[in-house]
Amino acid sequence: MKKKTVEYGRYGIVFLVPFFLIFAVFQFYPLLYTIADSFVYTAKNGRQTVESVGLGNYTNYIFGTAGNGEIWQALLITIVMWLLNFIPQILLSLLLAAWFTDGQRKLKASGAYKAIMYLPNIITAATIAVLYFNMFDTHGPITSFLFKMNIIKSDGLLYSGWFSLGLIAFIQFWMWYGNTMVVLTAGILGINPSLYEAACVDGATSRQQFFKITLPLLKPILQYTLVTSAIGGLQLYDIPQLLNEGAPVIRMGEASVYSTRTVVMLIKQYVANGATQNFGRASAYSVVLFIVTLAISMIFYIATSEKKSKGR
Repeated sequence: MKKKTVEYGRYGIVFLVPFFLIFAVFQFYPLLYTIADSFVYTAKNGRQTVESVGLGNYTNYIFGTAGNGEIWQALLITIVMWLLNFIPQILLSLLLAAWFTDGQRKLKASGAYKAIMYLPNIITAATIAVLYFNMFDTHGPITSFLFKMNIIKSDGLLYSGWFSLGLIAFIQFWMWYGNTMVVLTAGILGINPSLYEAACVDGATSRQQFFKITLPLLKPILQYTLVTSAIGGLQLYDIPQLLNEGAPVIRMGEASVYSTRTVVMLIKQYVANGATQNFGRASAYSVVLFIVTLAISMIFYIATSEKKSKGR
């Protein structure tokens, strides 16, 4: 009599069905709807107005002069803001992760240190934005102290373009470096310890082990970190919106640019009710953001993928 075998493969498909349903309803369909809406002019000033404009939203507002290059300015500010927080974030997180997992150092109370560093990620972004606003506002304690000490000449520090840009980048760095450190630490702990033991027997230093063993085997985790950071960084909205609504202006060549207005903030400007409402224009900007995010994510994915050698 043959024993019945259980096919576990079909259970995997059952567990995947809810994900694909949720993805199709809440992500894929809105993406298709946004792309379709980018070819029409839609506004609701008193009554809904819909008219087909073809590629007009792209030729006029993105590649033409009607948009005054605002999408490219907002995109540049968003990328600069993301790079200013992500580069030090990934470097510090790698350093801390290697430090906490170093078998030779055996750091005491490492769990407490990790919890303290991860703590800012638990606080909501809105709370942190309000906290920093109150500290650096005109009558905030830090601004008042710096002004009395003659370190700054104006008490409107929060509304200085370059300072606001750097402050938001620092807030993002402070919020997320603990989370990145925990992810990288988990990746390092997943590496086979026998590799490090063999390296110690061969006389390899901690630095050599990090660059020859840890970094090459950490590529999949780095890939995940880079891609998710790029997606989140390019969709930044809450902190600059609550801090100063993108108001400060900086000079870039002959153009005046809002120093903290991100692409998502620009999109919301044409979605909200008012004289500037234009859903088609906002959809076209959303498509540009999607393409840029996809391109950057693919670059990171290709750069961190394992290179397979071709055999005969």
